Amino acid sequence: MSIRRAVPGPGQESVWDYPRPPRLEASTEEIVVRFGGEEILRTSSALRVLETSHPPVYYLPAADFAPGALEAAEGSSFCEFKGTAAYFDVVGRGRRAARAAWAYPSPSAGYEELAGRVAVYPGAMDLCTVNGEQVTAQAGDFYGGWVTARIVGPFKGGPGTRGW
Repeated sequence: MSIRRAVPGPGQESVWDYPRPPRLEASTEEIVVRFGGEEILRTSSALRVLETSHPPVYYLPAADFAPGALEAAEGSSFCEFKGTAAYFDVVGRGRRAARAAWAYPSPSAGYEELAGRVAVYPGAMDLCTVNGEQVTAQAGDFYGGWVTARIVGPFKGGPGTRGW
């Protein structure tokens, strides 16, 4: 299967220029997450995880989430690069998004900066923004990438892309 890489325009990034294994990159962009009709996070201290064929995943300081917005959930998963992930339900004004957030409490070597940070699936939230731009969720139910106008693909995650 031949994948046609979109050519980035001015100010854009191609996910096909991202490395594998993934790279961590500090971001001072303003990130806002809304759920249950309320703002549950606002921060300018994120880490982006950049991996070939994936839109960035934003890891957000756990301390910046509103009190009670994250509740530990059952289960875990394993990433060959980052290690074992723990999951959280996201809670806001009586609503609950099951296993809609995850973290690496004891990340693998090279990814230690992820400790104390949480990522959310943007498609499970009411709204996620990066510097005021509404995020589109990466297709599929496995990856948690944040698509903005700054990012071009094609992106892994949708039907027929698992083998990329």
